[in-house]
Amino acid sequence: MDYYNEIKNELIDNEVNKRVKEYSKNRYELEKYYNVGKLLIEAQGGEERAKYGDGLIKEYARKLTNELNKKYNTTTLKRMRQFFLIIQKGATVWHQLTWSHYRELLSCRNIDKINYYLNATVKQNLSVRQLQIRVKSNEYERLPESTRNKLIKKSASSVMDYVKNPILIKNVKNYEIVSEKILQRLILSDIPSFLEELGDGFTFIKNEYKIKIGNNYNYIDLLLFNIKYNAYVVVELKVTEVRKEHIGQIQVYMNYIDKHIKTIYQDKTIG
Repeated sequence: MDYYNEIKNELIDNEVNKRVKEYSKNRYELEKYYNVGKLLIEAQGGEERAKYGDGLIKEYARKLTNELNKKYNTTTLKRMRQFFLIIQKGATVWHQLTWSHYRELLSCRNIDKINYYLNATVKQNLSVRQLQIRVKSNEYERLPESTRNKLIKKSASSVMDYVKNPILIKNVKNYEIVSEKILQRLILSDIPSFLEELGDGFTFIKNEYKIKIGNNYNYIDLLLFNIKYNAYVVVELKVTEVRKEHIGQIQVYMNYIDKHIKTIYQDKTIG
């Protein structure tokens, strides 16, 4: 087989298709780059041999650049080869995603990690920039190990499964000492980012939510609601290690919500 001309034809077809079929160009482009990656592996004698030396790719890149007047350089061809390999190993092809989305994940070697980000991108309609931020923040690594195992086994999840550990909160004003009030202020200054750190389906109800327990008034630092799980979420902010009395306080607040606030939902409230 003349691998070079096969690769050249795939890339030419892709360029033509981008001009005449705008509505399906993502799908077509991914298919073409997958085919090119497959041909490159075959031309190099298989995946194992492809690991040792890229002389053939350098030669193809030089010829393609000269003949197609487009920079199909060595890096680009290597990316197509890696794209083929991750799909072969179980990464999902989502035709609504762009090549740029996949390119952000090609350096990952963990297929489960790749699929996590691909699924999040599709479900939450993430831009390439948003995906890049998620990856750089090590979002997958900050998931509980139990959650990662559930994702692999495709088991049912709970509202707490996708809460990151640690949760990242930007200290935008570079406070040297962060009290509970300052921590709350930082969270409130960028609620969308905080809710994203918690996971899917969270909405903000109120900060300093006033409740009356007995003859005394108390204030819940942050009261949230999760639409996906129909569950209220009590957030108490502490800048010290969690102690037994903190947990007891949250339980009191949860009981109050069950009794006084949660009138239309029968779901379990969590804190």
